[in-house]
Amino acid sequence: MPAPTIVEVEGRKLKLTNLEKVLYPAAGFTKGQVVDFYVRIAPVLMPHLAGRPLTMKRYPEGVDHEYFFEKNAPMHKPDWVKTTPVWSGSNRRTIHFLLANDLPTLVWIANLASIELHPSLSLAADIPTPTMIVFDLDPGPPANIVQCAQVGLWVRDIFDHFGLQSFPKTSGSKGLQIYVPLNMKTSYDQTKSFAHAVARLLEQEHPELVVSDMKKAVRTNKVFVDWSQNDEHKTTISVYSLRARERPTVSTPVKWSEVEAALRKKDAARLVFEAKDVLVRVEKMGDLFEPVQKLKQKLPQLAGLASEPQADRDHERAEEPKQKVKSKVAVSAPQVRIATSAKPKSKPQATKRGAK
Repeated sequence: MPAPTIVEVEGRKLKLTNLEKVLYPAAGFTKGQVVDFYVRIAPVLMPHLAGRPLTMKRYPEGVDHEYFFEKNAPMHKPDWVKTTPVWSGSNRRTIHFLLANDLPTLVWIANLASIELHPSLSLAADIPTPTMIVFDLDPGPPANIVQCAQVGLWVRDIFDHFGLQSFPKTSGSKGLQIYVPLNMKTSYDQTKSFAHAVARLLEQEHPELVVSDMKKAVRTNKVFVDWSQNDEHKTTISVYSLRARERPTVSTPVKWSEVEAALRKKDAARLVFEAKDVLVRVEKMGDLFEPVQKLKQKLPQLAGLASEPQADRDHERAEEPKQKVKSKVAVSAPQVRIATSAKPKSKPQATKRGAK
């Protein structure tokens, strides 16, 4: 067995082991390369992890072997690795989640072959309050991320109506995820109910493509709009996290124009990015997801979940630049009161350093 490599990271000494072990056999991507990626991506990744309870998904023998989720911080963790206690009603005990607040902790986590990072939608300081609402768009084969792009644009249109900004990222696996930053006092009951209502409305309007039911049997060649991720006890893959796929793909923030282009060209490859690609993108674009951490937006009331009459929407779209892909959104459902007289609010302006 190779001798451990001792490194110093921001004044902390770490013992890194088995850096030559291949964790992605199809790509020849080693554990050392996993650690290196996380070190290099850390400047944009760390703000999205800091202060959030973290679940590790560990692959000690590589992505083609067994894995396990680890919520409770390992007993052998260094004293300087911070944790946060969170009561788990289902387990009837307190779980001490890791807090990846600094680079030494991130390197230590990567050395555990924690390829995937799954943070909470809440900050540890206020667990009952999600800082965002998330839509995880999961394609049922033979559908792929191209179909997810279409559904993602429909989700965007709904929030556009309320003057709310939304931000897409690839899951790094098969699908697409849409984040709507809130960063205001709310609850999971509110965000989960709202996400479920949006999913059901999309399913009603586009039954040929959208499902809101979790049963896999109904997902064939459709996109499941997973609203259930908006839950205190669930986590979603972090932006900039590696995924345990055949190749070292990454959950990557993208521009809406890139989503539109993938749909227009019907080219799924436009929304697939590996570790090396993401490092180049960040160098050129900065952190496209930076506003998700700071942008304050109020979640609309369910009673206001609506759209203009179809004639008004058609008139507005006739005046839009033709190169912009806009999808039809007609929001109607028996469980939601329709407010057809409302006009879209002006969009709040976010400060986006590096976002383009």
